[in-house]
Amino acid sequence: MNHFRRNLAKKFQSKQCSYITKHNFFGVGQPTPATHPHLLKEGEISPGLSSDEYLWRRKKLLELLPEKSIAIVASAPVKMMTDVVPYPFRQDADYLYITGCQQPGGIAVLSHQYGLSMFMPHQTTRDVLWEGEVAGVDAAIDTFKADRAYPISKLEKILPAMIENSSKVFHNVKTATTSYMHLESFQKAISSGKLQDISVHTHEARWIKSPSELKLIRDSTSIASQALLQTMLYSKRYPYENMLAAKVEYECKTRGAQRMSFNPVVGGGPNASVIHYSRNDQQIKNGDLVLMDVGCEFHGYVSDLTRTWPPCGRFSPEVEELYELILDTSKECVALCRPGTSIREIHNYSVDKLNKGFKELGILSSGRSKSYHLLNPTSIGHYLGMDVHDCTNISYDRTLKPGVVITIEPGVYIPSNFDAPERYQGVGIRIEDDVLITESGHEVLTGSLPKEIKHIETMLNNLSNVTEVEHHMLNAAS
Repeated sequence: MNHFRRNLAKKFQSKQCSYITKHNFFGVGQPTPATHPHLLKEGEISPGLSSDEYLWRRKKLLELLPEKSIAIVASAPVKMMTDVVPYPFRQDADYLYITGCQQPGGIAVLSHQYGLSMFMPHQTTRDVLWEGEVAGVDAAIDTFKADRAYPISKLEKILPAMIENSSKVFHNVKTATTSYMHLESFQKAISSGKLQDISVHTHEARWIKSPSELKLIRDSTSIASQALLQTMLYSKRYPYENMLAAKVEYECKTRGAQRMSFNPVVGGGPNASVIHYSRNDQQIKNGDLVLMDVGCEFHGYVSDLTRTWPPCGRFSPEVEELYELILDTSKECVALCRPGTSIREIHNYSVDKLNKGFKELGILSSGRSKSYHLLNPTSIGHYLGMDVHDCTNISYDRTLKPGVVITIEPGVYIPSNFDAPERYQGVGIRIEDDVLITESGHEVLTGSLPKEIKHIETMLNNLSNVTEVEHHMLNAAS
């Protein structure tokens, strides 16, 4: 019997070893190929982006900077919800773009002479206990491939000489911190006119996306499109703004998104006429439309899309004509997306078309009047990438090029007290797609999401029940 037990114990131990493997991986505060092989391939600094890509980015940015200049880019600060509870951290896009570091507390300095120097935060034993490991000096060299790395405590000794020996000093105004701004050398750079905002150059570098970036944007738009599609089906049975907001976030995150691009806009009925409506606390009345503006972030790249539909499954005759006007504008503006045009040109076309359409429907009493901008004060679109309103220093008059991603989002927002036919009062409609400019024209990244009236109605009335049955079957099986 003892012999049998010993053999059984050996088999058990052998079995255990097949499931439990001891790894001597040291965390650096974010995923790496060693700690997260399901997310990163060997040679990647962040999911989908190799070290070669980051080195190429730094080289590209340096080519935009004058000789003997330096760029100081601080990480995003931690923002606190209460005294001890932080908001979820999101890295500044410029800092992330050149370093790949997703953590707070660091300062990157890019220069022709020294390449990328990273000043990394010091971590105490208490910090590790409460917040976990973070990247330090070793990770700056080994993980982020910096040319030089120092503890942040050395900033006051090393940075002044770098500033004094430079012809121009650029810095990230949005994340500027007193850790370097109080330095005498930095103050002298201000008084001598040597200081400029780095975003003029980082936005230029980020404007045209690389193939790797486009893959991440495609994944982000695909996730958001699938999530919104599931939410549209869900809305017929659960017409509540808060439940639809929760549903779309759940669907995005279960498909791999790290966070939402912004708090979802879920405006039912008159709430849809509030462009950045955020309360999401109302029941959607039978027959009303709901406008959902959503997007998600996938490893640093975001999506932004909108659909408007009736959860009851039928567009009312009163709003069909207005919806069709927005839909036609959407399709015609998307068709204009190609190299050589600009967001401004597409916007002007949309204003002319909508202005004429509003007049024909009796919503506006005259052609081009100030009242139009009360119904639609927004641009037809914006650039999209690492931020929702990406590369804001790039003018909308800029000629579009292959590799640029934009949104096309015609809409109308009619207040309940607006002087218009009663059937249109309190109505909000927007249709938003994400569009990649290609060599031959464009690619609609959100094209899988229906926007034709007949397609939306068919989907809601024929597939909603199927989805609900599958949902209950899954619950029963679990």
